[in-house]
This record gives sequence, structure tokens and C-alpha cells, in this order.
Amino acid sequence: MKREGNIKISSENMMPIIKKWLYSDKDIFLREIVANGVDAITKFKKLVGMGEATETGEEYCIKISVDKKAKTLTVEDNGLGMTEDEVESYITQIAFSGASDFIQKYEKAGGDGIIGHFGLGFYSVYMVSDNVEIFTKSYKDAPAVHWESDGNAVYSIEECDKSDRGTKIVLHISADEKEFLDESNVKNLVRKYCSFMPYNVYVSYKGDGKDEPLNSTLPLYAKLPKDCTEEEYKKFYTDTFMDFNEPMFWVHLNMDYPFKLKGILYFPKIKNKVELERGKVKLYCNQVFIADNIKEVIPEFLMLLNGVIDCPDIPLNVSRSFLQNDRQVQKISKHITKKVADKLVSLYKNDREKFENSWGDIANFIKFGCIKDNDFYEKVKDIIIYKDINGRFIGFNDILPAENTEVAENKDNAEQTENKKPTTIYYVSDEEQQAQYIKLFKDEGLNAICCDNFIDPHFLSFIEYKAPDKLKFMRIDADLDGALKTGDGSEDSVIAEIFKAAIADEKTTVKSETLKNTEVPAIITTDEYMRRYSEMGRMYGMSDGELLKTVVINTANPIVAKIKELSEEKQKFVARYIYLLALSSFKKLSKEESDELQRCSLNLLFEYAK
Repeated sequence: MKREGNIKISSENMMPIIKKWLYSDKDIFLREIVANGVDAITKFKKLVGMGEATETGEEYCIKISVDKKAKTLTVEDNGLGMTEDEVESYITQIAFSGASDFIQKYEKAGGDGIIGHFGLGFYSVYMVSDNVEIFTKSYKDAPAVHWESDGNAVYSIEECDKSDRGTKIVLHISADEKEFLDESNVKNLVRKYCSFMPYNVYVSYKGDGKDEPLNSTLPLYAKLPKDCTEEEYKKFYTDTFMDFNEPMFWVHLNMDYPFKLKGILYFPKIKNKVELERGKVKLYCNQVFIADNIKEVIPEFLMLLNGVIDCPDIPLNVSRSFLQNDRQVQKISKHITKKVADKLVSLYKNDREKFENSWGDIANFIKFGCIKDNDFYEKVKDIIIYKDINGRFIGFNDILPAENTEVAENKDNAEQTENKKPTTIYYVSDEEQQAQYIKLFKDEGLNAICCDNFIDPHFLSFIEYKAPDKLKFMRIDADLDGALKTGDGSEDSVIAEIFKAAIADEKTTVKSETLKNTEVPAIITTDEYMRRYSEMGRMYGMSDGELLKTVVINTANPIVAKIKELSEEKQKFVARYIYLLALSSFKKLSKEESDELQRCSLNLLFEYAK
């Protein structure tokens, strides 16, 4: 006998809240009803294992069928089905969890693999449907049930003639949502949300029969690492992320205690070293897709990787799309970070060549991770390397003086802090622009590290912060190392005055030094921290002023030494030309400066040709 009733909402004003969430992502409805089918099958298999239900031998699967003419999308499972009372409980009471009820009832058997909140997830279908029907038959000896509602808090329920066990949900798709009747769109949604469902998911049209399943019921990450080959890892990466560039290496996560966690994180090759490219880390719960890049589970810097993580122990609240940010989630996040750090340290120690060959692709990731996560920094700080100006990979300790190599590791040694001055490490930010400075260093056997990535200025400041009074970094053009100079340091005031008059810039300081290298007539330096401050200001649009700089005139250079013998006019010309040459090695010249340098060069050619 057909009867009618009102849908019960388990919390006051629940429906408006649900609708506000539902409209944020319409296509999620397919994941919800397929996942509910998965839960129903899993529950039935539990009952079979407990001897409370009988195995019938058919393939456990989910069938999705689309009928464009009838404008229906149907999802059918062969799980345990529902009785009329269960439909009343699990469907008409929104947010009442059939999964939790089942687990409580069969607590001894365990509820692994069941995550559904059937009531709320089911109602996502009304984002795309005018009307929804349920045809269900329980494994119990009970009549089949037909339930129907247009989503306006009124439903009808009656017996029907469905003969096989399971549940069939028929969505009558709204006129303005006809995209969900498109074959390619439905298949894409299945691939997006159901790629690793534990039972085969088939899609068919107009009842023409089922195709090959669109999902993999045993994804690679669910296997033990020892059972996976390198080729399988690479294929899984390509198939999952549609990236045909082979990953450099990967981390296979597999643990059962203190929480269950499986997954694979891949280190992709970067396309551009001047930016951090966001990857995609897909989060699953019992092979049911939750979302991409969930910040509560995946630390921000790990989102630069590509990967899949499946954790049945992530605490879901009323829907599969939102997580409770509790201590368990934090523990999971920390464990993932630890495993990534362990992989990097292992690669550094056991395959240094591969680590160095990969450094150009992973350097930004590691530096960003250090800045963002102190635990990660503590684990990887000793494997951070840089190329030096001779093309070799070195760590910070390799460039420190022998008596000071323990500085980086012994931060808490108060006596050392008191007696030792910070060790200066020089760096290069543009090897081509700073070639003159590099030559000076090489000629005197000095070294510097190459820091040409956009993140390096932030990272060097971070390292200075982590090791106060131990290390300081200076760009190679920030100051002249004492090993580059000779003599007693006395000024040649006459030469200094000649150049001051030629440069005529109040923001430029002129001084004379005697350098060991006699080829360089002049070099420009600038205060390291003033330059950093200025660059930061320009980055945030707060500063566009000219940077204060110092022109160091090399009195050991033969041309400089003879400048006093020239006429006043020629002194000014030669001094100005030397200044412009030095400026071109310090920075990119402005149009006016470049034009002036060209005119000076032409005048010299003209004089030489006379």
C-alpha cells in the first residue's frame, strides 16, 4: 500500500546548510552515490564473512547507466540493500549515518572500509536532479521498496517488484544540468572520483551493456613497495597525473600503526626554476576520492609534489569533503613529512650522484619546505647543497674554515658563540652579470656558492636566522674579501678625487684600494643588508630609489696608475669610462648609461685611429 511522509531533518535548519555546501561543487554527487554503493557491497561482504548472509557468486560491482532520451542517470549496486524501515532511517533522516549504525551493530567484526554517511551524501543528487527514485531490495527476507522524492521535503514509499539484491538510484536530470547526460563527461567524473574504488565501476548507455571498468580496484599504492617495479611506478604516475615527463623519484608510504596510511608521492621535474609549481596530491579514504591538496593532511610545501595518499583513519565529519582538524590529522601530516625527509636523506647518503643530478629540480622544494616546516628543516639541513663557482656541489660545511666546521651543527655552544665571529659565505646570484667578481675570486683561490633561484634570498636570510652569530651571507659584490687586497690599505686621495669629480653622484662613495689583481681598474660594491632591504622594498612596491654604492678604484691597475699624468679633461674622460665599465659588471645599465658607454668606446676608437 502506497503512503506518504515527511523527510526528517536531524538538526534544526540543516537543509539550508546542506544546500549551501552542495552548490559549491555539483559533480560531487556522483562520488557520493557510487561511494554509498561501495559501502553497501562492503557491508554485505562483512555479513557473508560472519555467516549472516549467503554469497551468490556474482561479481560485486557498480553499474552506471545513462539514458539521454529519458534524461536519467542510474547508479546500481549489488550490496546488502535496504528494507523499508532502513530506507526510512537512512534516507529520510538527513545526516543519519548508516555506516556508524552498521559498525555499532557489528562492532566485533569491525567496520574497516566503510566510510559512508548515507543520508547527507545521498541528498547531493538534488543538485542535478528534479526527481530521484530508489529501488532497493535487502538481503533479508523482506519486500523490495520503491522510494521517490522531488527534494521538497516530501517523499513517497511503497513496495515494488525488484527481484535482485541491492540498490538502484535513478536520477531524473534537470533541464539545465544536461551535461550530466553526456557520455564523456560522466566517464571523466568516474575517472576523477572513482579511479580507485575497490569494486569495478562500469558505465553504459541506453542499456547496451557494460564496458570495461573505468577504475583500478587494486591501485599501485595499495601494494607493498617490494611488489612494485620501477616501470609500474612510472606508469602509475603517467596514468594518474597525465604527465609524460618521468618523475625523478618517489616515496612509497605504507604503514598500519599507529594509523593506516598508504600512498605514493612523486618528485616531478620542474619546468621553470624561477617559480614554485603547484603539484597535485590526491587524498583518498578507503579508495574513495576526497579532494586534492587538503591542507590539513598535506603540508603546504608537499603540495609541490604529485601524489596519492589513502588514509582510512582521517576523521571525516558530516561529508566526505571536509576534515576535522584534530590531533590525529596532525600526526598523519607529520608522518608524511618525516617519510619524505627520510627519502631525501637516504638518497643523499646512498646515491649522491642521483641526488646531485636531481638537485636543480628539488632545490626549491627543499628550501621552501625548510622555511615552512621546522621539523623538515631539522631533518634535511645537512643535505642542502649548492654549486660553487667551480661547478662542484658543496654543502655549507665544505666552505667553512676547518676550525669552524662544527658551527652549523653546534648551535647551542655558548662559549663558541662568544668567541667566534660569524663566518662569511659569499654567493653569486647571476654568474654572467657577476663574471668579473667571480674571476677575482677564482684568481685568488676563493670560493662562492651560486644562488640563482628566486627563493635563495629568502632562504639565505632564513639560514642566518637559524644560526645567529654563526653564519652570514654576502653577495660576491657586497664587499672585497681581505684576500683580494694587498698593501697597507692607505688611500690615494688624488686618484679618489679625480673619480669623484668624474662620477659626480652624491649616492656613490669613491675609495681607492690596492688589489692583487692588476687587470681590473675598478669594481663596485654595495652594502649587503641595504641591498636586501632595497630589493624587498621593490618587491612590495615600497621603494624605487637608487641603491647606495661604493666604487673601489684599483691603484694597482696600470691605467689607473697613469691617470694622474693626463690632462684634466682626459682624466675626467678616462675616469668616467672606467666607472661605466665597472657599473656594467655590477648591474644592467639603463638606456642612458648604455648610450654613454657606447659614446666613450667610439671616442676611444676615434683617438686610436688617428
